[in-house]
Amino acid sequence: MGNRVIPPGSGDGSDGDDQIEPINLREALEERYLAYALSTIMHRALPDVRDGLKPVHRRLLYAMRMLRLDPGQAFKKCARVVGDVIGKYHPHGDQAVYEAMVRLAQDFSQRYPLVDGQGNFGNIDGDNAAAMRYTEARLTDVASLLLEGLDDDAVDFRPNYDGSDDEPVVLPGAFPNLLANGSNGIAVGMATSIPPHNAYELCQAAIHLIDNPEAVAKDLLAFVPGPDFPTGGIIVESQTSIREAYETGRGGFRVRARWHKEDQGRGGWVAVVTEIPYQVQKGRLIEKIAELITDKKLPLVDDVRDESTEDVRLVLVPKSRTVDPELMMESLFKLSELESRISLNMNVLSRGLVPNVLSLRDVLKEWLEHRKDVLVRRSRHRLGVIEKRLEILGGLLVAYLNIDEVIHIIRTEDEPKPVLMARFSLNEVQATAILDMRLRNLRKLEEFEIRKEFDELTAEKARIEALLASETAQWKVIKFEVKDVARKFGPETKIGKRRTTFADAPTHTLDAVKEAMIEREPITVVVSEKGWIRALKGHLDDFSKLDFKQGDSLHLAFKAETTDKLLVFTSAGKAFTLEASKLPGGRGAGEPIRIMCDMEEGSEVLEVLVHRPDVKRLVLTSESKGFIVAETDCVASTRKGKQIVNIPDKHKLLMTVVMPEAADHIAVIGNNRKLLLFPRAQVPEMGRGAGVRIQRHKEGVIFDVKPFVGADGISWIDTSGRVFQRSLDDMRDYVGDRGDAGRLAPMGFPRSNRFDNGKA
Repeated sequence: MGNRVIPPGSGDGSDGDDQIEPINLREALEERYLAYALSTIMHRALPDVRDGLKPVHRRLLYAMRMLRLDPGQAFKKCARVVGDVIGKYHPHGDQAVYEAMVRLAQDFSQRYPLVDGQGNFGNIDGDNAAAMRYTEARLTDVASLLLEGLDDDAVDFRPNYDGSDDEPVVLPGAFPNLLANGSNGIAVGMATSIPPHNAYELCQAAIHLIDNPEAVAKDLLAFVPGPDFPTGGIIVESQTSIREAYETGRGGFRVRARWHKEDQGRGGWVAVVTEIPYQVQKGRLIEKIAELITDKKLPLVDDVRDESTEDVRLVLVPKSRTVDPELMMESLFKLSELESRISLNMNVLSRGLVPNVLSLRDVLKEWLEHRKDVLVRRSRHRLGVIEKRLEILGGLLVAYLNIDEVIHIIRTEDEPKPVLMARFSLNEVQATAILDMRLRNLRKLEEFEIRKEFDELTAEKARIEALLASETAQWKVIKFEVKDVARKFGPETKIGKRRTTFADAPTHTLDAVKEAMIEREPITVVVSEKGWIRALKGHLDDFSKLDFKQGDSLHLAFKAETTDKLLVFTSAGKAFTLEASKLPGGRGAGEPIRIMCDMEEGSEVLEVLVHRPDVKRLVLTSESKGFIVAETDCVASTRKGKQIVNIPDKHKLLMTVVMPEAADHIAVIGNNRKLLLFPRAQVPEMGRGAGVRIQRHKEGVIFDVKPFVGADGISWIDTSGRVFQRSLDDMRDYVGDRGDAGRLAPMGFPRSNRFDNGKA
């Protein structure tokens, strides 16, 4: 509970305790916050679906109209306009109102500017406009279409904030402004984001909706394929996604900069960007690209230059002439605002009262319904004007038919009006018109003019009455008006020509793009016995000087490049993937692989190797089971890795061996010195599994494996370094089937039980 204190008004010095009214604090907060939220939604953030304007924009246009700043008229200082707006209609900060006015004049912000600005109104680089005392403005033809009919009672008016003047509740809106110019706003608990569209396409869709009231969003997309941004660009969103966005009123569009390859001679080239995505500041964009180049995150790009004048021209210089232009641009699209996502959230004030997310069809339908209301109101207003004029003309005709008697009454009577009314059955309006008539209008020619006007107005009255009586006739007139707007903003006009085009999504793989964003450098990967990994710059051959933590030593080392992926196999049968470019440097001892991957407790690092997409490997477990798996099936996209080999408890993965594509036989030897040769075809290829029995053992495991080509025979190196070469015929006693036990190795086979005695 809280207390609301009402100050005493008697002035008698009493403390006013009897005027304290207890209220519930929660109810008071809810009531007042709701009032604030509704005020923000209705009077600040969300546009009206009928004219596509927020209150500040509507008041700006109306104030400019009242200042007679019509197209073709002289400009006036923006300070004058802003002063009228905040003084008469919009009691908010002058800077906020001026910023709204500036945006209406920017041809890179508005697809169809509503304000014609003179002076510095900012630019696409992100520079601010000059102060309002320096700039001047007037209305554009588009704004005139929105205001057309205000004098004809087309819309309701309401008192302004202090009741000293009136302002329109909504503008007549003969132009589809909501979708044509778009809108952005953040209210309390809701927001709106509507990108600009092509007015001609919107008009064609509206005409189709008039002819086919049951048309759905899918039908309208034949006329409105997507947004049309003032800054151009290319939309690379799928048709399915676009259709869903317009059907639901929520979605988004991926927009890319427009670019082309420009030859520089002698094999050299540069990429030139001529259009950038909507609402992207060019200056900030260039700074971001320059930072990425400095940080070596764009290794394919050497430099960026801004050669823009009135048109956008960004020059991107490749690192070398052999760089793939498409791949270079893909890396830029991924890391910079050269590709931007424009959201669609058509949350508007439906009929000016209810916030609602509307589909494309609903927005066009409500705009057309508003146009119908405007047409009916303007027609009724015109009908009233005609009836008043016909009433006066009827009285004037009576006067002309009895001109001599009328003149006599006026000359002789002290109060001629009641006499005229009684003598010729006139009403007061008609009698007043006769008395106000000038003598020069008494000539015969004027009578013919009045009769002609009377007949024309009578015919017009009949047409208006027929229009008001027929809904079909009303839609016919609206269709004509929409066609007229479409003609003014057709594709053959400079302002109406579509600027944003459509293209398919990129064809480059994500891996290729990622590789393009990494500068290719030689490295040497070092893995210690305890599973610590690091990358040394360059390709090293001497590892004797490497330092390790106390009790640790070298496990393996191999040459790689920063663009490589590394596969890590663990004793638990899992495979993990590491990016070579993200390995710790060689100054320290590196980092444990266990930290980089979610390795299971108790598992150990078995092998670390460079991933080769075309390589297959034979995996073998301590159960003497195995199978062949492609390295591409071992690549993991998350830290959790991939379970490649299903291994029961108390067993582990022993080794993985490269399987050359040409090898058609496999030789295995166990720690019991039994050797077995069998066809490769007997070992299945799988992406995951427990595998099949490779060699039968009572006790012990497979010690070494060697794939070979049967036609070439098998070879091994003894302890003296001598090479033994044996054909399959020579080794026929050792050739069997997968899963056999094999026989004791022949004389001369290394005591190390390895085919290559020098192998570590």
